[in-house]
Amino acid sequence: MTTHVPHYPRPPISLIESNIPNWNVDIYIGGSTGAADISLLHEHNITTVINCAVNLDIDLVEQLDSQYNEQLSPFGAGPIRYYKIGLIDGPGNPESMVLAGYHLMCSSLSQQIPDKPSYKVRDKGNILVHCRGGRSRSVTIVAIFLHLEWPEKFPTLDAAIAHIRDKRQLHPDEWFETPKPMLIELAQRAINMETLLRQAGYGQDKYNLNL
Repeated sequence: MTTHVPHYPRPPISLIESNIPNWNVDIYIGGSTGAADISLLHEHNITTVINCAVNLDIDLVEQLDSQYNEQLSPFGAGPIRYYKIGLIDGPGNPESMVLAGYHLMCSSLSQQIPDKPSYKVRDKGNILVHCRGGRSRSVTIVAIFLHLEWPEKFPTLDAAIAHIRDKRQLHPDEWFETPKPMLIELAQRAINMETLLRQAGYGQDKYNLNL
């Protein structure tokens, strides 16, 4: 039986944390309406967006590619750098995909964009991580990031999740699914996997943090 959860309003995007050590960016979490609002993204200097939802696509193309024709779906350049890690909001995700979400977040922030006309968005700015509602999948990935990248402030995964629930204005009545329990379990397993990788010598130095 599906448990009915009342709808609690929240902003399209929410500032979760500012000036992350070593990264010097602000992290936002949002839902589909926030991710699709280009003027809102520009207002908060968001140049990087990660979509965590496998069942949600957003057409952000502003400039059609020269190879586009009317028989094809629109493709070309958008106003932000857009990445996707397609998670299910419930059971069915491999643990490696959740860990990949953390690494995609790190990589998107450290990626060095070439100074070429075909790379339209080169400015370093803030990051938005979103899913459909900004309540579960995006919370999971950002919580892993906060715990692993700022353990002094977020010594546990639970501490990071509690902080996000507050900043994202998630009501206590929805905490049982924000994020979903199986995603929390996968997040902890991903953290354990990352810890083992670092102990084996695959640490943070694999990212270029000279932003």
